[in-house]
Amino acid sequence: MLGIFLDQETSGLDSLKHRVLEIAYTIVDLATGESLATYDAIIAQPQEVWAQRDPKSIAINGFRWDMLCTGKSEQQVREDIIATFKRVGIQRGKSVFICQNPSFDRVFFSQIIDPYAQERLFWPYHWLDFASMYWALEIQRCTQSKEPIPDELKLSKDSIAKAKQLPSEDRPHRAINGVRHLLLCYTSVVGFPGRAT
Repeated sequence: MLGIFLDQETSGLDSLKHRVLEIAYTIVDLATGESLATYDAIIAQPQEVWAQRDPKSIAINGFRWDMLCTGKSEQQVREDIIATFKRVGIQRGKSVFICQNPSFDRVFFSQIIDPYAQERLFWPYHWLDFASMYWALEIQRCTQSKEPIPDELKLSKDSIAKAKQLPSEDRPHRAINGVRHLLLCYTSVVGFPGRAT
C-alpha cells in the first residue's frame, strides 16, 4: 500500500475564488517507509488570482507575487503529477492520500486535476485524515489504560507534534515543509510496520 502525503498552499480558503499556489507530496511505501517520489512546485497564477488573495492566508504561507511569476503553469503541474503517479503505480485500492486537512486539500487538488480525470485514471478516492488517526489511537490508549477519555484533545498537527515531543512545522507554511512535518508526525504516531530497525 502506498501513501501520498500531500500538502498545498493556496491564495485563500474559498475554492470558488482562490487557487493553489504550491503543491507538494511524497509517495511512501506504508509498510517500509521507503520514499518512492517527492514533488514540489510553485504554480504560476494570473494577476486576477493574486488580486483576490486573502491577506491572512498569504501572511501564513509567505508568498509574494514575484515568487508566483517563476512558477509552473497548472497544465505543467497536472502533467507532472499524472506522470509521477503513473511511474510509481498509484491506483485505487493500492494507495491512499494522507493529509492533515483532506477536506481542504481534496477540493483544491481537484482544481489541478478534476474529479472526472481522477476517476478515469483510477486514482484513490480515499483521503485519510491524520488527526483522526491520532484521535483513534489516543482513544484506544485511554481504553486500554482505563483512563477517562479527555474532555479536550488538540488535533492540529503542531499540537500532535508537541504531544509527541516533536518540533513544530517550519515557518512560513510552505507545502514541502508541511509534507515533511506530516511524515515526521505520522512516523511517530502510526509508524511503518515493516521498517528495518
